[in-house]
Parts: sequence; structure tokens; C-alpha cells
Amino acid sequence: MTDLKNIAFIGNSLPRRCGIATFTTDLQQAVSKSPAGVETAIVAMTDHGHAYDYPASVWLQIPDESPQDYIRAAEALNAGGFDVVCLQHEFGIFGGEAGSHILALLSRLEMPIVTTLHTVLALPSPAQRRVLTQIIDTSAKVVVMAEKGRALLREVYGVPVEKIEVIPHGVPDIAFCEPDLAKTKLGFEDRSVILTFGLLSPNKGIEIMIDAMPLILKSQPDAVYVVLGATHPNLVRNEGEAYRESLVARALDLRIENHVVFLDQFVDQATLLDFISMCDVYATPYLNEAQMTSGTLAYSFGLGKAVVSTPYWHARELLADGRGILVPFSDAETIGREIATLLTDDVRRNAMRLWAYASSRPMTWQRTAERYLSLFGEATLRRPRPNVLVPASNTVVRRLPASPEPQLAYLLSMCDDTGLFQHAVHSVPDRSHGYCVDDNARALLLAVALNTPGEKLLPEPLTARFASFVQHAWNPDEKHFRNFMGFDRRWLEDRGSEDSHGRTLWALGECARSDVNPSRRRWATGLFAEALPTAEGFLSPRAWAFTLLGLDGYCAIRGDDIFAKHLRLLFADRLMDLLTRVETEDWTWFEEGLSYDNARLPQALILTGLASERPAYVAAGLKTLRWLMILQTAPLGHFRPIGTDGFLDRRMPPKGFDQQPVEAAATISACLAAWRADHGSEWKDDAARAFAWFLGSNDLSLPLVDLDTGSCRDGLHRTRVNENRGGESVVSYLLGLVEVRKLARISGHPATFVPLHALSA
Repeated sequence: MTDLKNIAFIGNSLPRRCGIATFTTDLQQAVSKSPAGVETAIVAMTDHGHAYDYPASVWLQIPDESPQDYIRAAEALNAGGFDVVCLQHEFGIFGGEAGSHILALLSRLEMPIVTTLHTVLALPSPAQRRVLTQIIDTSAKVVVMAEKGRALLREVYGVPVEKIEVIPHGVPDIAFCEPDLAKTKLGFEDRSVILTFGLLSPNKGIEIMIDAMPLILKSQPDAVYVVLGATHPNLVRNEGEAYRESLVARALDLRIENHVVFLDQFVDQATLLDFISMCDVYATPYLNEAQMTSGTLAYSFGLGKAVVSTPYWHARELLADGRGILVPFSDAETIGREIATLLTDDVRRNAMRLWAYASSRPMTWQRTAERYLSLFGEATLRRPRPNVLVPASNTVVRRLPASPEPQLAYLLSMCDDTGLFQHAVHSVPDRSHGYCVDDNARALLLAVALNTPGEKLLPEPLTARFASFVQHAWNPDEKHFRNFMGFDRRWLEDRGSEDSHGRTLWALGECARSDVNPSRRRWATGLFAEALPTAEGFLSPRAWAFTLLGLDGYCAIRGDDIFAKHLRLLFADRLMDLLTRVETEDWTWFEEGLSYDNARLPQALILTGLASERPAYVAAGLKTLRWLMILQTAPLGHFRPIGTDGFLDRRMPPKGFDQQPVEAAATISACLAAWRADHGSEWKDDAARAFAWFLGSNDLSLPLVDLDTGSCRDGLHRTRVNENRGGESVVSYLLGLVEVRKLARISGHPATFVPLHALSA
């Protein structure tokens, strides 16, 4: 990110009463409070005939109907030394036909513009299309808050995909809490509270909720529907309070006036958060599908509320996968039935609340500010400015997250004179589960990976211990590696799984090629050759992939081994055959499902193709990895690995949890291989996002690593991290760290940025 100093936000501002004013103010405050240390200012649009007591953060105001004031504002911004201008666009807040007055301002600005589109119309009028197209053309980047917005910009307006960024609506970072305390504070104790808040207007569907109340009251007689919000100022100006009065009359006609409470208020944020905290169910019964963004929905979702909503665009995305309940438009019976069910089923309601709260952690205003700041930095690189170095290609340079120095203290604590322990209870090694060759082979891979310029080697006795464990795991009678060993050093089996055998071959192949000790290289070469024939009969695709990764190292030093070269092509062809038989238009993979270490399959094909000069292998590896990366990217843009909670069957919805460190490490390695194949910048981005998962850029915004010791938690559950820190996890983190540092070095872009939440890990 470039050195940003001053950012201006153009939009409405509190105390003006509207959603854009709230959003602009919240975003400006979040950016100003970020550790980036930038100065911020708001250029506020003031509607005709009104005056507001703006706070000090409002640097300038523009009367919306005065064209000359837009021009004067542009001159002031150019003279003010601002690095970036962030425009909040909504039809109706700027003067001129379809808000065209804003074009006079934007066209005169000398700094990059990043525009947030709060509405994207599927069927714009000619004037609306013309104005929005010019705004987009003037902007370095455009932000939408839902994938539907991205799709409409591509399909309706022809906006290049690289110009569009999806950043969800921010939410306050408030602790998850029960509603009882807030109910008592606001006078609703012993009531089941349903809440809708926001400016009242006929498109909000409040009358549908009122019609649903009699059905709700049959099963939950203490229920009360609280409608919090002033009538929209434009509606008051044109019609007075006729709409609110019609809603009150509707409640009276249904004889539920004691169960519907209208609070004609535009409240401050603290009061609003109390009201949201109070409710048991939040309802958005909007009547119009074409609602791109709802701040009220985002806030309630972010506070962990059970939400029942009609399927307008924003709700359809935010509440998918069980994060809320969607009901048909204008269907009082269904919305009443669903809310009644939630109010009477505490287990289901609370599970939905926890899922919503956990899913919303990447949406906090702090995280939103980080993403906007990153985007602002990109925008400055896209547009040449004095004294700013811009790449010759004038393209955005995305930098990898800053990678700390590997810390080995925790790894050392997880080892004894036998090898690496499998598991830990929190950060205490758990002797009861003993050891396995899987983890000790991974540890040997780490020891070899650290034999790289810029890294510090593992202590020699520790590397020797891992190698010794692998040697002892070899069972010459069975021609297999054993896997599990008890703490008493007795093997628990005569042979391990195909996957553990393949993974051990992988470690031996890398050791044969790159270990710092010549004697150990010779040992690894000999044992690899002895153990390789067993793999020929394997049926596991992952065992094939692990063996291919080992062959990549072994064949680099033993190119004369005809059998090894034969197996290399055999396993690669097996993977290619699987892909040919399983792949469909929407499923670009080798199997009917996804499980663990998924990225190792594309990685193996890419490396095998490069080494054997078989472009078809490389192409298949890149194709499947691209597909996997799409699947492993959450709607909010962060890395979301396939979880072990049932894994993923193509016939079933994806399982988001439990997410494991081994997946992030595998993804980083595969991206490194892909970058070597085609030097595409997207692979650096993907590796960066996978590594940032360890640091807290994940579904819960919680770090998995302790940067001081190098420990790594075992995974990400639906609502918490797994505090145990086993051998596989610490080695996976350290392997990922070493490889992301390697990619930063060889790609010529040293790491420069650490996610803010990683600093307190």
C-alpha cells in the first residue's frame, strides 16, 4: 500500500437523516481510526432548503442544486492535497438530471477516485445509464457491497472485472450478547421482541409484518413488533405522515395495537445498538427485489441476530447457507410462521444467531477500513502522480502480506528425543497420542525448506531426529512405512496408509535433493528408491500426488532412474484420467468430492509437467487450481479452505468448517508452483490470502498463530478457534510461512503489510 496521508469522502453526512449519511460517517471514522494514520475529511451534500449542524469532520458542504458549488468543491479538493477521493453514489443525492451535477466535480479532480455504488440498477433510464457510466469511467475503482452488484456492472454496464471490488457493508464490532439486559433498559423485559428499524417508506413492507402478527401471537402471546425509525424526509415533504398513520390504523383494525410499537425517532448509534441488542428476531420484509444494500440488515446480522427477510438481492447473499431465513415477498403467512417458529425454538434461534455473528466478523468497520485503505493504495498506483513511482505497465502491484521471521520455540517444545508429538492440549504436548510418521515427515520437509537463502536452519540434532523417525518407520518386511507410534515407542501397526507412505516419499525426495547434510542426502536417496516400488499399486489420488512431489526432488538428482521416471508419468496420467472422467461444466476436479490437502493434486501435476516438459499436465494443474481457488474464496474475499466437517460432496452444499492449517499451507505451495509455471500475478494474490488466513483474515477474524512463539491453533470451528496446537498445525504454518517468504523473494516483491488484527496475536 502506498503512503496515503489525506482522504476525502464525498456523500451525505450525519446529522442528515439517511442511510448514505450514516454509511459515509461510519466509513470516514473507521478509516480515521485505523493505525494507517491518515487524515480524513467529508465533503457533505446538503439537500435544498435544509441546514445541518455538521461536525468538524465535515470539511466542506455542497448545496445539491448549485452547479457552481460542485466546481468550487473540485478546486478546493485539488488544492487540499488529498491523495484519494471516495465518492458515495446514490441516485437522488446529487442535483441535475439523474444526479449529473456530480460529473462537473469528478471531471476536474486531479487525484484518483474510488466510487462506492450503493445502488446498481438493472433497468436504468437513458439518463441514469449515461451518468453512471461516466462516473465509472472517471473512477479508478468501483465498490459494490454484494456479488449481484458485480454481476450487474459486468452484464448491464460492461465494466471490466478488474475495476470492480466487492466490499460488504461494515458493521460495528460489538460483543455477542443476550437480549435480556437491553430489554430491561428499554422497557421490554419479559417480551419476545421482533424489530425493524430504518426510515419508513412504503417499500419497506411494514404492513406485511403487521398482518403476520396475529399468527405469531397464537404461538407466542408475549410477542411485540417494534418499528423504530422516522418517516423518510422525502415522504414527509410530499405526503406528511399518511403512511405511518395508515400502519397505525392497520394495527388497530387487527386489534393488535398492544403488540405493535411505533417509535418515530432517528436515533444515534449507541441507542440503535441497544435496540438491536434487545430483539429476538430482526425482520426486513422489503417489497422490492432490487435492493442492493441494506445497512439495517448488515447491522442486525453483525450483532448476531436471527433474521427473517424477503429475498431482495442483499438478503439473498448475506443470509444464504442457513445464516438467516428467507421468505417470499408480500407473504404474511409465511413470515409469520417462520418468526413464530424461531421465537418458540430457542436452540434453532441461538444457533442461527451464532452462525450470523461468526460469519460477520470480516465485516467489522475495522476490517472494512483495511480493505478500503488497500483499495485506495491500489488506486494511487493506477494513476500517475508527481513524486509517486508507478510501475511501467501502469498496473496494480499487489504485495504479499508481510511475513514474520519463523519462530521455532513452540516447534522445539513439541519435540522430544523420539520426534514430533502428534497432538497438544492447548499448548501443552499431549503424550497420550504419541507420534506419527505423517507429522515427522512434514517436519523433515520443513527442515529441508529452511535450507534456503534468507532462512535460519533448524538445529542439526532436530533434523537428524526427524530423519531417524522416518528411518525407524520403514518396515522392510512389509515394504511399507508404519505411521502411528505410542509414547512408549511401540508401533501401533505394521503398515500405515497409502497417503502416509506417499507423504514420507515426498519428504525423502526433497531431502535427497536439498538437505544441507550430504550424508543425509545419500540416505534419503537410498531409502526413497527402496520404498518407491510399493507406491505403484496405490489407489489413492493423494498418495499419487504426494509421491509425485517426492519424485520431483528425487528425479532432479537421479535422472537415470528409469523406474522412477516411469512411475512419474504413470501417476500423472492417472490424475489426468480422473480429471477427464469426473470433470463437468461446473466441477473442474479429479474426484466427486473434496477432502484434505486438496491443492497438492494440482501442485503435483504442475511440477511434474514442468519437470517432464509435458504442457498438458501444467495446463490441467493450473485449471484445477484456479477452480479450487474460486471455491476457497469467501464472498467477502478472504481465504476459506474446505472444512473437514463432512468435507465437500459435489451433490451437497459446501461445508465451511472445520478449517485446517494444512489446507492453507497446501494452497500456498500450489500457488508457488503455479507462479513458477506462468508468473501470473493472481497466484501471488492467492498465496497472500491463504497466508493471511493464519493471521486473522478468515471467517472469524481471529488469528490462529502466535507470532512470538510460532505456535498455531488446530483449526477454525464455526464460532471459535480450536485452542489445541498440535504438530501438524505448527509445521503447516511454518511451511506456509517459509514458502510465502520464498515467493516474495523470487517474485521481486518483498512483503510489506501485516493485517492489523495479526499484531495482537
